Amino acid sequence: MAEIPKAYDPQDVEDRLYAEWLQDGCFTGAAEEGDETYTIMIPPPNVTGVLTMGHVLNNTIQDILIRRHRQLGQSALWLPGTDHAGIATQARVERELRKEGKTRHDLGREKFLEKAVDWRDKHGGIILQQLKKLGASCDWDRTVHTLDEDYSKAVIKAFVLLYERGMIYRGKRMVNWCPASLTALSDEEVIMKPQKSKLYYMRYELVDTPGEYLEIATTRPETIMGDSGVAVHPLDERYKHLIGKQVWRPFPKAAIPIVADDSIDREFGTGVLKVTPAHDPVDFEIGNRNGLEVIDVFTPDGHINELAGEPFAGMDRFEARKAAANMLKELDLLIREEDYENNVGFSERADVPIEPRLSEQWFLKYPKVEEAKAAVRDGHIRFFPERWEKTYLHWLENIRDWCISRQLWWGHRIPVWYRKDADRSDPANWHISVDGPQDPENWEQDDDVLDTWASSWLWPLATLGWPDEQAMSQKGYQSFYPTSALVTGPDIIFFWVARMIMAGLEFAGEEKKTLTVEEIKERIPFRDVYFTGIIRDLDGRKMSKSLGNSPDPLDLIKEFGADGLRFGIMSIAPKGQDIRFSNERVVLGRNFCNKLWNACRFRQMSGSVEAVHSVPELLGRIDTEQLDLQDQSILGRLLDTIRMVDEAYEAYSFSGITQHIYSFFWNDFCDWYVEVSKGKVRNPDAQATCLAIQDLILRQTLLLLHPFCPFITEELWHLLGFGEKGSHIQDALPMTSDELENALGEAGLKLDRGAVAQVDEIREAVTLLRSLKADYQLSNKKDVKIMVEESTLTLDGDAREVFGVIEALGGFSDIETVSESPDGAPAIVTPLGTFHLDLSSSLDVEAEQDRLNKELAKLDKVIMGTRKRLENSSFVDKAPEAVVEGARRQLEENERKRAEIERLLASLG
Repeated sequence: MAEIPKAYDPQDVEDRLYAEWLQDGCFTGAAEEGDETYTIMIPPPNVTGVLTMGHVLNNTIQDILIRRHRQLGQSALWLPGTDHAGIATQARVERELRKEGKTRHDLGREKFLEKAVDWRDKHGGIILQQLKKLGASCDWDRTVHTLDEDYSKAVIKAFVLLYERGMIYRGKRMVNWCPASLTALSDEEVIMKPQKSKLYYMRYELVDTPGEYLEIATTRPETIMGDSGVAVHPLDERYKHLIGKQVWRPFPKAAIPIVADDSIDREFGTGVLKVTPAHDPVDFEIGNRNGLEVIDVFTPDGHINELAGEPFAGMDRFEARKAAANMLKELDLLIREEDYENNVGFSERADVPIEPRLSEQWFLKYPKVEEAKAAVRDGHIRFFPERWEKTYLHWLENIRDWCISRQLWWGHRIPVWYRKDADRSDPANWHISVDGPQDPENWEQDDDVLDTWASSWLWPLATLGWPDEQAMSQKGYQSFYPTSALVTGPDIIFFWVARMIMAGLEFAGEEKKTLTVEEIKERIPFRDVYFTGIIRDLDGRKMSKSLGNSPDPLDLIKEFGADGLRFGIMSIAPKGQDIRFSNERVVLGRNFCNKLWNACRFRQMSGSVEAVHSVPELLGRIDTEQLDLQDQSILGRLLDTIRMVDEAYEAYSFSGITQHIYSFFWNDFCDWYVEVSKGKVRNPDAQATCLAIQDLILRQTLLLLHPFCPFITEELWHLLGFGEKGSHIQDALPMTSDELENALGEAGLKLDRGAVAQVDEIREAVTLLRSLKADYQLSNKKDVKIMVEESTLTLDGDAREVFGVIEALGGFSDIETVSESPDGAPAIVTPLGTFHLDLSSSLDVEAEQDRLNKELAKLDKVIMGTRKRLENSSFVDKAPEAVVEGARRQLEENERKRAEIERLLASLG
C-alpha cells in the first residue's frame, strides 16, 4: 500500500484520475431491464460559451446528484450537450464578417452556414472541455448538439405534428423586434430595465376649433409621424364632448380622429393617448377596435423611413426623438418636459431597446397548458424552493401564443415550402413536412428559422431518440425517461422549464386532447426541479466579466483544486438563494481537503493499515471489550451525520450536507476523537480497536464526501486500502444510518446512544476550562492544576476516564476533588460540575495583578476620552451619524472589558 504523500497536490491527482474514470467507463449511462435508473439532462450551454461561476454552481450540483445515485447502485445517466444559440452565434459570425467588410448577404445562405459551422467547430464546445476540469461526470459519448442531424429531425417533426394538430399558424401580429439582430423575439427574450426618460407634454390642435388644443403626454415623440388617432376614455368628463372630432397631427400634418377606448388610463399624463398602431401593442389593439390606419414609420434596423417625411427620414430612432421634440418647440406645440423613470424592454442577446413591430410570423398555441399546471400544482413535479410554483402557475394563467419564427439563418429552418409564383398567404400553396416536397424545383422554403427555445424545449425527449422508435430503443428512452431532476436557474422558468413540461405532455405518448393523472405522471420530462440562486460579489452585484468582479473558474481550480472550489461554493449555496461569493469560501474548501488529507496521513502514520474492502471486515477488527465512552460517542455521531446527510439530500439542501460533513469530520473526529485517542493508540491492548474505529470513520466520511469532492476521495480511498484493485469509490454502497447500526449490532457492537450527550458535556467543560485558563494568560502552561467541588459533580460512569480526557485536552496537570469551595480560586460552572483554577501553583499573583491594573488604567483613559466626546453636543450634532454610533459602540465595548478586568482582579484577592 502506497504511502500518503506529505501534502496533497490537486494538479498531480485530478487529470490522472479523470483519465482513469473515462478509460474505465465510470460515467457510462446504460441500463438493463429492471434496473433502477436516475437521469439528469444538462441544461445545454451555448455552444460558444465559456465556463462561468454560474456554470460551476449549476454543474457541481448536477455532478453531486449523479455521483450520489451511482453510489446508491442506480444506473445513472448525465447526458451532456450544447445549444446552437441562434441569435448569439449568428451575431458572432456576422461580427467576424464585418471585419472583412462583408455581410451574410454577400456570402449567401449556403456559404454563410458553412462559415458558421466552421466557426462553431473551431470556437464551440470549449465549455464542455472546461467542465471536465471541474470533474463533471457526464456520459461524454452521448454528447448532443441541437443542430445534430437526429436532433434536428426531432425539432422539425415536432413543428409538423403541431401544425397538423392545429396549434401552429402564420399571422401578422405585433411582435418584439430587435433592431440589432433584425429578428422577432418572444416576450421572454425581452428584459425590462428601468430607464431615466423624459415625459413630453405637447398639444394637438382641434381641427374644427382653431386655437383650441388637446394636451397629450408621451415618452416617444419620434413616433408622432405614425399617429393615426387620439384616444380618450369614454367616461372621461373632460373629453367626452370631443369624441368623433379631429385634431391635427403636427408632422406630417394630417387630420386624425379622436376615438373612445376603455383601455385608456385617465390618471396617466393628461388622460389623452396618441395612438400609433404600428409601434405599440396597446395602440395596435386600440387601432383595431376603432379602425385606425396602421402607419409604420420605422425601418427594421431602427431608423426612420420615408413615410415620416422630412427631416426625419433616415434618422436613427433616438436622433429622431430629439429632432421631433425640437420641431414641437419650433411649432409652439411643446408645453414642457419632465424627468420620468419607466421600464423599457431590451433585447436579451443584443442588449438594445426593442421595438414593437407589426410583422408576419409563425405562432404556436401552447399545448397541454392545463395538464402543465396540474403537473406542478398536484405535486407530480416538485419545485425546490417551492415558492417558484406560484411564479410558474401565474405565467401559465396569463400565457400568450409563442412567436416561434426568427429572421435568422443559423438554426432549424422552418419546414414550410411555398409554391413558386403563388399567393403565400393562402395555405393551399403551402407544403409542410419533415422531408420537403418531392418536386423541390417548384417550391421555395421559408427563409426563417425556429426560435432556439423551440428546439431546446424537446431536450429530454430528443436526446433519447424521440420520435424515432429504433433510436429511442438504442438510447434507452424506456429506462431514462422521465428524467429524475433538472437543475437550472429561475430566470428561464418560462423560456425552458415550462415549455419542456408542455412538450413532454404533448409528445411523450400518443396524441390525446386531454390526459389522465397517470398519463401526466408518465409523460412529464422530470420529477424534481432545483432552481439555483444567482452568484453575486460581496457587494451584492451580479458577477460579470464586464464589471470585472467575476473570477475565472479555471484559475480557481488551478490555485485551489477542483474539489476545493466545489466544496467551497456548495458550502454557501442555500436552497435557491442568491450567493455572496468570495475566494475565502474556496480557501475554506481547500483547507477542508487538506484537513482530510492530513487526517488520513496521520492515520497511516499511527499504525499499520491493512486493506479492508467492506464494513464487516472493519468491524471484525474491533474488540468490543475495548470500547469506551469516546468510541461510543464518535460512532453515534457518525450515525447521526449519515442520517442528516440523507435527509438533506431529500430536501436538496446542499449547503446543509457540507455543514454536516464538515462539522462531523473537522470538529467531532479530528479536533476531538483523534486527540482523545492518542493515548489509546500508544496502548498495545487498545490500539487495534481504536485504529479500526478511525478507519471506519474515514471510510464512511470518504463515501459521504465523494459526490462533493470526487478527486481527493478517490485518491484516499485507494491509498488507505478501502478499494479493491481496479475498482472505484463509486462502486461502494454508502450505508444508511440504520444499515450501519444494524451492521454494528451484528458485530456485537451495541451502541449506547447516550454517549453522544455525555461527550458533549465533557467537550463543553473542556472549552469552558480552556477559556478560564486563557483569562489568566495560562493557555500554554501544562502544569496548571484545577479543583472540582465534589457536591456539584454530575458524572455518569468512570470519573477517572473523564478527568483523564479533561487533563489531556484542557492542558491540566491534575484534577483534585474538594469538599468545599476554595477561597481566592477563580471558578467556572460546567455541565460536569463547578471547577476552580488553582492559581497558587501556576500564576505569579502579584505580577498578574500588576498587569491587570496597568491594563485597567489604560482602559480608563480611553473610556474617559470617549465619554467626553459623546457629552460634547457639537460632536454629537455635527459628526456623521455613523461616526457617533461607532463611538457609542466603542464605549460600550470598553466598559464591558473594564468590568471583566475588575472581575479578574477580584478573583485574585
